[in-house]
Amino acid sequence: MSPVSAPLRLSLDGDALVANWRALDAMSGSASCGAAVKADGYGLGAAEVTQRLAEAGCRDFFVASWNEALALRERELPSLTVLHGVRAEDMPLALAGFARPALSSVAQVRRWREAGGGACDVMVDTGMNRLGISIDDVTSGLLDGLTIDTLMSHLACADEDVPMNARQRDAFAGLRGRTGARRMSLANSAGIALGADYHFDLTRPGIALYGGIQCAAHAAQIRQVVFPQAQILQRRRVKVGETVGYNATWTAAEDTEVAILNIGYADGYLRCFSGKGGAHSGDRRLPVLGRVSMDLLAVGVDDAAELAEGDWIGLDYALPETAARSGLSQYELLTGLGQRFDRVWI
Repeated sequence: MSPVSAPLRLSLDGDALVANWRALDAMSGSASCGAAVKADGYGLGAAEVTQRLAEAGCRDFFVASWNEALALRERELPSLTVLHGVRAEDMPLALAGFARPALSSVAQVRRWREAGGGACDVMVDTGMNRLGISIDDVTSGLLDGLTIDTLMSHLACADEDVPMNARQRDAFAGLRGRTGARRMSLANSAGIALGADYHFDLTRPGIALYGGIQCAAHAAQIRQVVFPQAQILQRRRVKVGETVGYNATWTAAEDTEVAILNIGYADGYLRCFSGKGGAHSGDRRLPVLGRVSMDLLAVGVDDAAELAEGDWIGLDYALPETAARSGLSQYELLTGLGQRFDRVWI
């Protein structure tokens, strides 16, 4: 039996994805530009994202876990790094050699060395206090004898103009030549915009690839990639004084045309959009009315007389504006989109 199409979908702009990578690649100057594809390609589908970016020329890809790496194994990517390193239970898969661990603790370094592991990456903590061995670990010789492809660190505040950025950059730069690493990598999406001193040999953009805009330097070049859409399940007329949705939080000030859409907080369109979110049909904005339910959403369609049951409506989802309206980060807006969407590349 053929699968039934879903009543909600993500329209994904492959040309915009590639254009965003090329823009970030150009901004990276002489450094190579990779791509973070963790969290299933930030919710878009890692297999499809890596295919398009590899065809565009991207050679370095980054996932969080070995399960994510395994899902991409058949892609035979030129370079694939597992950012969370390698647990004891990951070792059989890690030693297969199709991806490199980014070793991030003393225990991981010892585990890799004792197992006779080959090329690896290493994460160094330069002040974020998340993952990474210390600078003292590096300078004391912990990494001696390892075959290190990429020495990396991560900026804590790249999207802000704060002194911590320069402190992290300088601390990382001080490790140049201390490990035998083939490359060094520090900058994420926002870090690329901080300038050439942050680029080192390899940049690792994530959110900007998928349409996220964190700084002014990205605003003119980064294009929206993800466009959520949902079908109308029912169109109804709500009379003046009647209410819509749970807890009756919206009351019709006049007779109102309402469309009920097949999307809700189980799909990542969260309750914070209640009374704040919007949809659109062409250039007409359609306001969200009342509470967002688990699977359903009401929007006003007074200005769209032609819309009927079965028609598709786009949800307003430009990442910077939607983040400001909802209180969610641009990362949450993307990675929270659920698995009930059909993902359709255009």
